[in-house]
Amino acid sequence: MPNFLKKLIVKPGAKVRLRDIDPDYHGHHESKEHALPDIQSHVQRMDELQYLMYAEKKHSLLIILQGIDAAGKDGVIRHLLTGMNPEGCRVTGFKHPTEQELDHDFLWRVHPHAPGKGQVAIFNRSHYEDVLVVRVHELAPKAVWSRRYDQINNFEEQLATENNTTILKFFLYISKEEQLERFKQRLDDPARQWKISDSDYAERKYWDAYIKAFEDVLHKTSTDVAPWYVIPANHKWFRDLAVSHIINRALEDLKMKLPKPTVNLDDIRRQYHKAKAAAKAS
Repeated sequence: MPNFLKKLIVKPGAKVRLRDIDPDYHGHHESKEHALPDIQSHVQRMDELQYLMYAEKKHSLLIILQGIDAAGKDGVIRHLLTGMNPEGCRVTGFKHPTEQELDHDFLWRVHPHAPGKGQVAIFNRSHYEDVLVVRVHELAPKAVWSRRYDQINNFEEQLATENNTTILKFFLYISKEEQLERFKQRLDDPARQWKISDSDYAERKYWDAYIKAFEDVLHKTSTDVAPWYVIPANHKWFRDLAVSHIINRALEDLKMKLPKPTVNLDDIRRQYHKAKAAAKAS
């Protein structure tokens, strides 16, 4: 594993202090132009590996994206979908739960969107909102949300062991200054003004509380079967490079193979040649 990947993974049980991580980190690449050949290579490799997963239909992949507002979750999704066939990939965004969802346990709304064999599922936000937003805004008492770490770990272990689901969780980490700059870009760019919400600036006063909540999430829910990666995301190109590289390495480790044909190829060839001869005669 390249050195920068070792820097990004959160080992099970490790305590993370986000202030010790540089959100401007960009590995050995000097710029987007310098990194572009690697980025394009990763996209091509993702396409090949997803095709294998879809054909073999023995494994599935769950990608979870979390981050402060404007961290780049949508951007990562656009990047990943340039290297994945949408037929085998589904994206689900988890916003404020509906009344029906609130009437059930917090994992109820998530489980139906887990990937089936051969499929890739991408979560834009996820069940982790129930130990992040719920905690920061005190939507449930600590006695309730503090139990959810173990419940999440058990849920993810079930997906991994019972459905051969590879789970990769990415915390996209930007600085407070970078977030403010991205908010300004939204204001200045008519094509992005639709993304502005009343909560953008209001939520900034909870920055420290969110950072603490994320640190606890990383510490308590990074496991062998569902590791967290902290992705320095001030540079969008490095964010995309790192995420796609990690996904490719995880899929390569599955040693997937194309399935054998389910039909007699000699019979199919004979049918082909017969059909070709008939077409030529006509």
